[in-house]
Amino acid sequence: MREVRIRDTLTGEVRTLEDEEVGIYACGPTVYSRIHIGNARPFVVFSLFARFLRSEGYRPKLVVNVTDINDKIYVAAREAGKGSEEFAEEMTAAYIEDTDRLGVGRPDSEPLASETVEGIVSLIAELVEAGHAYESGGDVYYRVRSFDDYGKLSNRRPEDMDQGEDAGSASLKEDRLDFALWKAHKPDEDTSWDSPWGPGRPAWHIECSVMAEQELGAAFAIHGGGSDLVFPHHENEIAQSEGAGRPFAQLWMHNGMIETGAAKMSKSEGNIFQLSTALDTYGREAVVAYLISGHYRQPLAFGEEQMEEAVARVERLRNFFRENPLVQTAGQAPGEGSAGKQRGGPGDPSPGARIEAFREALADDFNTPRALAEVFELVGEANRGEVPKAEAGGVVAEMLELVGLSTLTQPEKGAESDERALELMQEREAARAAKEFARADELRDELAGMGWTVRDSADGPSLVPKT
Repeated sequence: MREVRIRDTLTGEVRTLEDEEVGIYACGPTVYSRIHIGNARPFVVFSLFARFLRSEGYRPKLVVNVTDINDKIYVAAREAGKGSEEFAEEMTAAYIEDTDRLGVGRPDSEPLASETVEGIVSLIAELVEAGHAYESGGDVYYRVRSFDDYGKLSNRRPEDMDQGEDAGSASLKEDRLDFALWKAHKPDEDTSWDSPWGPGRPAWHIECSVMAEQELGAAFAIHGGGSDLVFPHHENEIAQSEGAGRPFAQLWMHNGMIETGAAKMSKSEGNIFQLSTALDTYGREAVVAYLISGHYRQPLAFGEEQMEEAVARVERLRNFFRENPLVQTAGQAPGEGSAGKQRGGPGDPSPGARIEAFREALADDFNTPRALAEVFELVGEANRGEVPKAEAGGVVAEMLELVGLSTLTQPEKGAESDERALELMQEREAARAAKEFARADELRDELAGMGWTVRDSADGPSLVPKT
C-alpha cells in the first residue's frame, strides 16, 4: 500500500495517512438552485481521491452531505411559488442528476440535513449544558469566546471575524462573535421542527458537525470542502464538535475556487455557469478534465478558452484510442493491468515507469496536473513509436480510469455514420441563424434523446456522444 501524503490546512504541514480506513467528509451543496461548475470541483476531486485510495488498498468511505434546510431555500422556494420541502427535494434531485452525468460515481453516503434534526438537537443541548451555548428569543447561539482554540483553522483572531449572519440577530447575541446553532421559527417559514427551545430549525454549521459524526464517527481522517468554507463554516464545526468534548477531523483538505476574472464563481457575484450547461456545451469528459487540470488546492480560472483547451486535450486522448484499439485491460480493475505491474526506475521510459510516476503524483497531495502530464508523455512516446502502442494503451487506460476519463478508451459511434443526427444538427444551426431559438432548443433536446450532445465552438457545431 503506497504512502499517501496530504497538505493539512490546519497545521500547514504535509501529513501521511496512517490507517487503511479513511473516512472522508466533504461539504456538499445547499440546494436552493441547480449547482454551478464551481460546486462540481469538490465533488470530482474527492470522488476521484477516494477512487485512487481504493486502488491503492485503502478502505475509504466518502460522505458528501446535502444541506436541504437553509435560509436561502425558504427564499428561493417562495420566489418559485412552492413549499420549501418540495423545492428542496426538486433541487436535490437536480443535483443528483447533474453530478451523475459527471460519471465519477456517487459518494458512499449522502446524508440530508432534514433527516438529521434529532441528532442536531441533541448536540445543541450538550453545548448548552456545557456552557458553550445559550438560548435567546427562541434562538440558540454558540459562545465563541468559550472555546479557546477558536480561529485555529483560519488563523484569524476572533475580533477580526464576521460571522455573516442576519443583522437582525445582533440584539439576541451576548457577543457579536457568537453564531447561531438553532433559529426560531419565523412567520414566513413553512416548515419547522420541535426543540427544547421552541419550534424552529437548525442553523447551517451544526448540521455538518452532526452528519459527519453520524456517518464516520467522532474522529475521522479527512474533512474536505471549498477554501471559502474555512471560515466561518469549518471553523464553527470544530468549535461545535470539540466544544462538546469530541475529537473531530484529523486533517483538512480544501480545494481552491473556480474563478471568472478576479472573482470566485458564486451566485451572489452573478457569474455562475451551471454544471448542466457546461456538460451540454462541452461534454462530460472535457468538464472532468478541466476540473482536474489544476492542483486541487489552487484557484482555477474558468472561461471559454480554458474549456476549449480541455476539449482539445480530451480529443487528443480519444484520438489515441481511435487509432490504437485497447487490447490489454478489458475486464481488469484499476491497478491490475499487466503493464501497470512493470515498475521502472528513474529515467526508465517504459509504460510501467510512467504509471508508477502517475500514481506517485496522486499520492503526493493528489497532484492531478502532474499525473496527467505522465499520461500525455506516454501517449506521445507511443505515437512516436518509442514504446509499443498496445502496451501503452493498456497503461493509459488504467491511468484514465483513476481520473474519471475511462470512457475515452471505449469504442464510440461516429457522427459520420448517423445521418439523422447530422441532419438534426444542421437544422438546429439553421434555426439558430434564423433566431428561432425555441425550435433550436427542441432540436437539441431531440438529439439528446438520441444520445448526442451538440458542442458549439468557434469552428462550428459538432456531435459528441452523450455520457
